[in-house]
Formats: sequence, structure tokens, C-alpha cells
Amino acid sequence: MHITRNPTRTVRIGSISIGGQCPIAVQSMTATHTQDIGATVGLVNLLDQAGADVVRIAVDSKKDAEALAEIRRQTRANLSVDLQENYRLAELVAPHVDKVRYNPGHLYHHEPSRPWQDKVRYIAGVAAASDCALRVGVNCGSVDPAKKEKYDEDDSITPMLESAWEHCDLLDSLGFTRYCVSLKDSDPQKVIDVNRRFAERRPDVPLHLGVTEAGLPPDGIIKTRIAFEQLISRGIGDTIRVSLTVPNDRKPEEIAAGRQILADIAAGRVRSVVNYGLPTLNIIACPSCSRVENQAFIDLAQQVKEMTRYAQEHAITIAVMGCRVNGPGETDDADLGLWCGPNFVNLKRGSTELGAFPYDQILPRLKAELDGLIAGRGG
Repeated sequence: MHITRNPTRTVRIGSISIGGQCPIAVQSMTATHTQDIGATVGLVNLLDQAGADVVRIAVDSKKDAEALAEIRRQTRANLSVDLQENYRLAELVAPHVDKVRYNPGHLYHHEPSRPWQDKVRYIAGVAAASDCALRVGVNCGSVDPAKKEKYDEDDSITPMLESAWEHCDLLDSLGFTRYCVSLKDSDPQKVIDVNRRFAERRPDVPLHLGVTEAGLPPDGIIKTRIAFEQLISRGIGDTIRVSLTVPNDRKPEEIAAGRQILADIAAGRVRSVVNYGLPTLNIIACPSCSRVENQAFIDLAQQVKEMTRYAQEHAITIAVMGCRVNGPGETDDADLGLWCGPNFVNLKRGSTELGAFPYDQILPRLKAELDGLIAGRGG
């Protein structure tokens, strides 16, 4: 199957390049605590050996940044770093990685009175001085609040697009073009829509594709495949990640799944029509990263999947998030949401918090809320 790729610019990330006519790169992310250097290096190398073109690591503190310097010394993998609230950590991590990812929506958390444009100028300057690329990572659960306020709460796509376009324009004006963009959602159809609309306006910008919080396999692979088939077959997408909720030793499954999807698309083994709007239960779960404070989160996600099988025919979304950084905001759009701390699991119904419960007590409470939703909908 011949696919005409979008004419995106080429962006170098360490030993590889994305965009242009370069092969579509496959990425993954560590789920170990970054300060556990041995475990993180082990997982980075495991992913590298499995064929990961880029491996992303989360850095949330100066201690994480110090650990990153040693991790860099112990691996030859192409490394990307994931910045969260503290954009100033860029200067500590950029010398040790090949790409820095920042989230426009998170730039408001640190030094909130400073204009976001100044922060992006700083990040771009650090990236240029350190010879590394950038990713502008726009996520449905943490959109620029100024953009979100302009539109109806049912329109989650337009604020994401305006944020991405605005950041691209600023980076271009600074003369920094070594960047790519990602626009992610847990709904495959929204991933398709937002990336198609972005590419129509900016076909020159390389796109990183992914369905965020895709969840456990095989469901997570199916959701991701739906989005990738529809986008890549139209020439949209230069690097991908399949985000699966699996234990650390199974993280290479993300690489294998991504490679298989790409091979199937290249061979023409794709769906001609996709309809994901079926009246069935939808469980979304984050893929785990170093911010997860209790690895019981992985088991909990599996237990939620098993416990809720009786509700498969009901159009209810349950979100299971592993940390308190992204969890509170990224469960708001679910009918029922769980986000996990070290000792307790926080339960939400929509954006309403219902309390925190020990891990061994959360399932019965979740079931009671689920039963209430089903009964309330006449089920």
C-alpha cells in the first residue's frame, strides 16, 4: 500500500530523524522512579533492545534531573524528557537528552504571573544551546486554561488546536523549528479529528501520534490502532507511541504493538470504516510512569476491568489514573474516575470528588457507584 506522507520538515532526535520521508519512529516511556537509576537504566535499555527509537523519562524535581545525568552516562538510547509544572528544569535536563517535551497547559503552574511566551522563549533557548529537539505536547486533560475558557465545555478539540498553533507560531518566530507536536485524547475519534485539523493548517510540522490513557491490552491496542489507521493511511504522523497499562517488564509490548500496526497499515490491512461510538463500557487507564507512587495501580486497573465485565453493554466511561499530577484533571470527563496516591485511591463521579479509599476498599465503592449510574439510566 503506497502512502503519500505529509511534507513535514525533518527533525533530528539523537541518532534518528522524524518527518520528511524518514521512517515513522516508535517510542515508549519508562515507568520506574527516575531516581532509581539502576531500574530506570534497565528499563531504558530493555526498550532500546526491543526497538524503541526514543525512550521518554519523566523529570519532576532537581533530584530527578541529577539522576538523569547518570542515566545518560549508562545508556546509548535516544532519550526524551517529560517536563511537567517546573519549566525551569529544562536547563538541568536538556544537556542529557535528545528531546524535551513540554505541555502548554502546564506552563501556568510555575511562576503563574510570568507570560507563557517568556517561558517558551526560555525553553527554546535552552534546547538550542543543548542541541536537542522539542515536542509541544498538548493533552486533552491539561489544556491551556485561557483557551479552554473561550469555548463550550463540549468542545475539547478547538482549545487544543489553538494552543498548538499558537505555540508553533511563537517557536517559528524565534527561529526554532526543530520541534514536533502531539495532540492526544483518550477517545480515538477525537485523536483522529484533532490531528487531521492540525495537519490541514500546518502540514509542515511533524506529528507524534498517540491515544492517551489507552488502557490495558488488548483494548488499548485496539483503540490506538483505530486512530493510527485512519491518520497514517492519510499520510499524517511521523512518530508514534502505543500507551499501555502493563507492568515494567512488559513495556516492550508497546514497541511490538506499534511496529505491528505500522506493518499492517503498510500492507493495507486496515479498516475501511471505523465506528467507535458503540454503546459499550469504556475503561481508560494511563500507561504508568515514574510519577506513580504505588505500583498496586497496575493491579487495580486490571481488577477494575474484571469487576466491571457485567456492565459491558452500558455506555459508561471509567478512568483509572496512576498519579496525583495528571489524575485529578484527566478523570473529569469520565463518568467514574479513580486516581491513585501512595495509600489511597480517590474516587470521582464526573468532576465531583467522592472521597479517598484504601486500595482494598475501593472496588466495592466503585461497584456501588457504577450500579447507581446504570440504575439511573434505566439499566
